[in-house]
Amino acid sequence: MPAPTSPADLFRHSLRLLLDKDIPTWVALWAEDGVMEFPFAPDGWPRRLEGQEAVAAYMRHYPDHIDLHDFPELRIHQTTDPQTVVVEMRGVGRLVESDAPFDMTYIAVVTVRDGHFTSYRDYWNPLAVQEPGADFLGSSR
Repeated sequence: MPAPTSPADLFRHSLRLLLDKDIPTWVALWAEDGVMEFPFAPDGWPRRLEGQEAVAAYMRHYPDHIDLHDFPELRIHQTTDPQTVVVEMRGVGRLVESDAPFDMTYIAVVTVRDGHFTSYRDYWNPLAVQEPGADFLGSSR
């Protein structure tokens, strides 16, 4: 696939990689100094990840716990900054441990520079991680 040409294209490509469970290639979409923030993270979950290595460590075991199937209701909104988009979406799938349904809503503010994520504020629903098997961080928090 050719390199994504816009922040919206890069974001859509990143979702395909998550569905394919290709975490190393997903992490490669990040700038070395990219920052991922979770303003609504519950106690015990990280609120800020600084750098590509921190993002990689955070996501390393995600597919072992959450089996994503689709991102329905994806809406990507361009902002006045051509490198920043606001994304509304829903991730659905199942929790690997319990086979229970997984259904998470997200709003993200994403900035891209030179074809890489540099800032990603992820306003995900903290209630979804209260389900048994949703804690993909385990004791690494």
